[in-house]
Amino acid sequence: MAKRILHDHNRDGIDRRGFLECMAWAGTGVLWTITGGIPSSRALGQTMKTPDGELSFVQISDSHIGFSKPANPDVVGTLQAAIGKINGLAASPEFVIHTGDLTHASKPAEFDTLDQVLKTARPNQVFYVPGEHDWSMDDGNQYLERYAKNAQRSAWYSFTHKDVHFVGLSNVAVLEGLGKLGPEQLAWLEADLTTQPASRPIVVFAHIPLWSVYPDWGWGTADSSEALGYLKRFGSVTVLNGHIHQTMQKVEGQITFHTAMSTAFPQPAPGTAKGPGPMKVPDDKLRGVLGVTEVSSRMHRHSLAITDETLEGA
Repeated sequence: MAKRILHDHNRDGIDRRGFLECMAWAGTGVLWTITGGIPSSRALGQTMKTPDGELSFVQISDSHIGFSKPANPDVVGTLQAAIGKINGLAASPEFVIHTGDLTHASKPAEFDTLDQVLKTARPNQVFYVPGEHDWSMDDGNQYLERYAKNAQRSAWYSFTHKDVHFVGLSNVAVLEGLGKLGPEQLAWLEADLTTQPASRPIVVFAHIPLWSVYPDWGWGTADSSEALGYLKRFGSVTVLNGHIHQTMQKVEGQITFHTAMSTAFPQPAPGTAKGPGPMKVPDDKLRGVLGVTEVSSRMHRHSLAITDETLEGA
């Protein structure tokens, strides 16, 4: 496990005295428990009893349906394996969150295939945010028509479930190197959060990271500092994203940032290649670098437990 401290290239106001841990998963994964903003972890294989969750959900990301290059010529198969992992959980989660790049080229047939696979998930309620591959080909028209009808064709929305407030954001509509939320969405976010008590746990999910993972590769959001400012008054905040196809976690005060593995293909670690993009690994290693994330909240506690699990063995 490699550790890096990132400089504030994006000037997003995040305290760089915090830490970034880059995790290359090749085994059963790690269970993270966040209490008061401080993370603790243990391997899933350890025998300590995991407390029952009052609420649990699963995050998947970057399924890239339509991709067929050597990094993974069967992205449908690995997405199906991810659904198999979800369906095999001892306790069924209450819903699935997909953090973008549902498809590779925004084609109707790609969306159709994704929908058919996700219908087999238990549960089959899925909340989405778009990735740039779902948006750039047609300005998001296919995505909005299919997944944003209940949000008045807006790519951002919120809901509250079991006293946890969820906020889905879009930072892919305008890409100028980094992701961008834009003034309209930021104004909506400020108004939405104003209605929530500071004691309520908040889960924010978007495609591109809301923290500066590696700005040289576009792995960050240009105007994230304003969004994060609105979250500072809350005691428990979890920010989930995809886009970079590998698990990373950062804790800054009361905010935990967590990026998910892809179900399609891995990308190189920040700065270890000429640029981002699909990374070919040996066929027998591929499912060890793809996976899903399970999140649960503990009853009567303002904390979230995060578990990443690879597709290895699926």
